[in-house]
Amino acid sequence: MAAKKIAIIGLGQMGSALAFPAIENGNEVRLVGTPHDAQAVKESIETGKHPRLDTPFPEGGKFYYCDQWEEAVSGVDFVIGAVSSYGVDWFLNEILAHLSPTIPVISATKGLYDLEDGSLISYPEYWERGLKEMGIRRSISAIGGPCTAYELMHHDQTEVAFCGRNATLLRMMRKALQTSYFHISLTRDVLGLESAVALKNVYALAVSMAIGTSHSKDGDTRSDLHFNSQAGVFYQASREMLRILQIQRADTDSVMMGIGDLYVTVSGGRTRKLGMCLGEGKTLDEALKILDGTTLESLVIIKRVMAAVERMAQRGMLDTADFPLLRHVYDVVENGADPDGIPWDKFIFENV
Repeated sequence: MAAKKIAIIGLGQMGSALAFPAIENGNEVRLVGTPHDAQAVKESIETGKHPRLDTPFPEGGKFYYCDQWEEAVSGVDFVIGAVSSYGVDWFLNEILAHLSPTIPVISATKGLYDLEDGSLISYPEYWERGLKEMGIRRSISAIGGPCTAYELMHHDQTEVAFCGRNATLLRMMRKALQTSYFHISLTRDVLGLESAVALKNVYALAVSMAIGTSHSKDGDTRSDLHFNSQAGVFYQASREMLRILQIQRADTDSVMMGIGDLYVTVSGGRTRKLGMCLGEGKTLDEALKILDGTTLESLVIIKRVMAAVERMAQRGMLDTADFPLLRHVYDVVENGADPDGIPWDKFIFENV
């Protein structure tokens, strides 16, 4: 395979992790920090290692500060956008608005935007709409699936999907990034896949809170137990995700990617840590102090999904009574409700 030139914009956990298969495949990889990544860029240049990660980058990656992004994207075959949910507008206005429309872009940022009519749109669509208002036409692809940054860096077998409208571009990017441990499916279902992997952040927080409340009751002396309660919340989380994804007209494969992503996010990572803290009785402010400096997309997504569900209910598209777990996690995060107040009885169904 002919080596590609790839720019990764965003030196957070996922942007850093994607550099591993990209560099190990023999590509020329340029890692560009956002305005918030200056220290990470500095330490990566000096030590070859991201300050928040435990594994050195493979040899060969080049690092650039935010104001050097135009130099970094010069002559590249494609750009990977790996900003956090908090950097979506910065990426639109400072990068995409000035990036040549001939350079393909694929996003690793997971999230959704809620519109006034209750619709939930993906970040690629949000960017495409914003660019269209500027007179720029661009199709943006995306990465979704059960993938934690730490395990990708450690070469754990990982299954994801690339989604987009241009199959030729998707195959080119897959060929550049796919390795013996990084396996990439392709789909045209951008909205379905992006919705699935964004929704999982909401519901992973709910399941993790249930784990935390169970641990707090027995002082963590029986932490190997409580699988019934975890599974009960996981089951309801899957039901509620499916209801929203059906409205999003997601393909079955996209739904399954979302459920897989829910599983891996509950098993470890930032959202699990936040949920555990809340479940153990800490306030949101206390939990955020413990997770100092950690980007938590789940807090952004919860508000947007709750707002969208309420608007869709007003339009008769769904019944909010079918989303008791969403309401519970929203009330914990936004209103300081008791995380142990899981509405178990509302998970019951009768199909008789």
